[in-house]
Amino acid sequence: MPSTKDLRDRIRSISNTAKVTGAMQLIAASKMNRAQLMVENGRPYSEHMKTVLSNLSGVTEHLDETADMPLLKIRSVNKILMLFITPDRGLAGSLVANLTKMAASYISESEALISVVGVGKKGQRFIARAGQDLFASYSVPDRASLDDTTSISKMLINEYQNGNFDKVIMIHAKFINTASQKTTVTELLPISSSNNENEKGEYIYEPDPIYVLNALIPKYIEVQVYHALLEGFASEHSARMIAMKNATDNANELIDELTLDLNKARQEAITSELLDIVGGVAALEI
Repeated sequence: MPSTKDLRDRIRSISNTAKVTGAMQLIAASKMNRAQLMVENGRPYSEHMKTVLSNLSGVTEHLDETADMPLLKIRSVNKILMLFITPDRGLAGSLVANLTKMAASYISESEALISVVGVGKKGQRFIARAGQDLFASYSVPDRASLDDTTSISKMLINEYQNGNFDKVIMIHAKFINTASQKTTVTELLPISSSNNENEKGEYIYEPDPIYVLNALIPKYIEVQVYHALLEGFASEHSARMIAMKNATDNANELIDELTLDLNKARQEAITSELLDIVGGVAALEI
């Protein structure tokens, strides 16, 4: 058994670690609450915008004017542009590993050439280590606004519009709840009119559907990218809060076990000293 000094040193070290992880848990919880509120407020708008655009592209898909709209053109997929959204920092449980695993799986299974736009240092480093083409990299603050992500959206639109890529996808984390985050792949371009057969004719578009479609598509891409970043922030902070809580709980359990060992060691030392004293007294009496 380790000495009482070694046990005290270990308890002190683990206690300091528990204080750090506890503080990180509180910070992550505060950031998570703010990020979760932004996700919950923005999700209905994002989903309804997707529904409207799907309906609109279905209404206009048989019109001749749509043939000249590059963001609706479906081409043979030879080159794919992947927007890869990850955290900047670690200590977020398995979130980063799950995102990189999904990206690696998508890249290995795809027959097309893939270039990556990295948002977040963890994803950028993974792509660099994997030897994949890092087409562009961005850094976005925690309290991101739509203006902070507009440059990303415009770049994606321009690259597809100019024919440099045949498909644009996005890999990111989706916030489910505090204890659950889901990694997902979203196709951004070309715009699909799927799943809208039951909604055709539900909306009246002024001045006309083509005009609205032209104006809506860039806004749709901007909103989807911005909302994916919000989902990523909420997922990161919730995963970090859970990871730090588990780390703090494990540290406290280890402290309890070491304290018990320390008490046993102290008791053994006291017992040994008493036996020495009793033995010495007995020897003097002989």
